Amino acid sequence: MKRIGILGGTFDPPHIGHLIIAEEVRLALDLAEVWFIPSYTPPHKDNAKTGPEQRLKMVRLATKSNPYFKVDTIEIERSGKSYTIDTIEELKRRHPDNEFYFIIGADMVEYLPRWYRIEELTELVTFVGVKRSNYQLESRYSILIVDIPLIEVSSTLLRERCMNGVSVHYWLPAPVYQYMKEHRLYEH
Repeated sequence: MKRIGILGGTFDPPHIGHLIIAEEVRLALDLAEVWFIPSYTPPHKDNAKTGPEQRLKMVRLATKSNPYFKVDTIEIERSGKSYTIDTIEELKRRHPDNEFYFIIGADMVEYLPRWYRIEELTELVTFVGVKRSNYQLESRYSILIVDIPLIEVSSTLLRERCMNGVSVHYWLPAPVYQYMKEHRLYEH
């Protein structure tokens, strides 16, 4: 049985925080791989600021230097709202011998009771909550906890910096930064 981490998200844009979370969880849980799954339309957020194809391109650029990171296009191919239960059910059909670990941030742990079909989802995956040291993380669901280094970065923050003309260099993998500059993403 292969142990696979799943990191879903809008990735608008993908940044070093995403990569650090994926790598820290991979190492802590001895996962064979971490699969990045860009959502088509996240059910819990406003629409993404860039299209799914551009976000997919940026995720591929962000992850290409790590042989343990893979990109799965399952949600972009399906289109529509990207409910995690639909994704996991399909992944289990495609890869019945894999064991999936779904990685979420501390903020999403608190939101879990409102996830679509959460009770069924908890039967299909092991949730992994990432948190900063000394931060309490409580849930009525069974969650593995992995401490990660404190990195105050978010896609929202980076988009705001871009719109205000503030540099985001070093907040992103260099190929993603270059792609954003070439396509003038998030500048308006």
